[in-house]
Amino acid sequence: MNPKEIVKKIVAKQEVKNVIFVGCGASKADLYPAKYFLEQNAQVLRVSHYTANEFNFATPASVDENTVVISASLGGTTPETVEANAVAKDKGATVISLTRSVDSPLTKDADYVIYHGFAESYAAKLEKTGYCLELAVELLNQVEGYTNYNKMLDGFAAIYELAQSSAEAARKDAKSFAERFKDDQQIYVMSSGATLEVAYSTSICLMMEMQWLHSGTFHSGEFFHGPFEIVDKDVPFILFMNEGKTRSIDARALTFLERFNAKVQVVDALDFGLSSHIAAEVLDYFNPFIVTAVFRVYAEALAAAREHPLTKRRYMWKLTY
Repeated sequence: MNPKEIVKKIVAKQEVKNVIFVGCGASKADLYPAKYFLEQNAQVLRVSHYTANEFNFATPASVDENTVVISASLGGTTPETVEANAVAKDKGATVISLTRSVDSPLTKDADYVIYHGFAESYAAKLEKTGYCLELAVELLNQVEGYTNYNKMLDGFAAIYELAQSSAEAARKDAKSFAERFKDDQQIYVMSSGATLEVAYSTSICLMMEMQWLHSGTFHSGEFFHGPFEIVDKDVPFILFMNEGKTRSIDARALTFLERFNAKVQVVDALDFGLSSHIAAEVLDYFNPFIVTAVFRVYAEALAAAREHPLTKRRYMWKLTY
């Protein structure tokens, strides 16, 4: 069942007042563009975004029969997120879950399940983000109405092919990045807008989890309210630059980094022609797709240069924790 049909069934049965996004790690981050979209456009719907165990232990009072909870887990086995589905159901909420694993534990308490790809291509890795954003668009349009609905649909029709071609075109730059950064032991990551939690997941997952590198992440707009004090010559930063409303925020941070000769890698959606394929009115919400696809190539190149596979772990899946 596609997002439009799922939302149509939900709104036919109940009034929707609250939308809550729940996940852990990269899956939590993959839900963020949808949350950002609703925050930017909804006038009535209440929106929130939780790491799963906080949702479980400090469940919002708003979770009730007028709530839609959208959860995600790549393998469908993340214990905290599986529990979040049960908590949501117990409170009377309608649960939609996103996973690639058929009949996984995450599906047990879900009213609706959307299965997505992942390993097939760089574009497939974006399907979780894309389906969640589609759900958000449908919820907004069917509950409140949305002027740019058709422009969003056109964006969905174009973004996966563009993201795939962008990733493939990034291999040369990715190799250069890997050679420049392979010996660094800490890397800071920042962005803004809908791409904020791409920076977050890059830091906590691709850098810390998958490369065992020290990393920190922050909003480009927050950079000047503390983090910029650590800027110095050759201190390593990754900056994800957006097209659209928050670009000037990212550009201001880049100007400062360059002023003090920091070691900067920029991944800029503008370089891959995002605005040539997506309408200006909805451009902001598609930046994360391009940045995610392109930086995955960078991460693979970094892993190869450091001789540290992205799949290597010390603790995850090996210990009880």
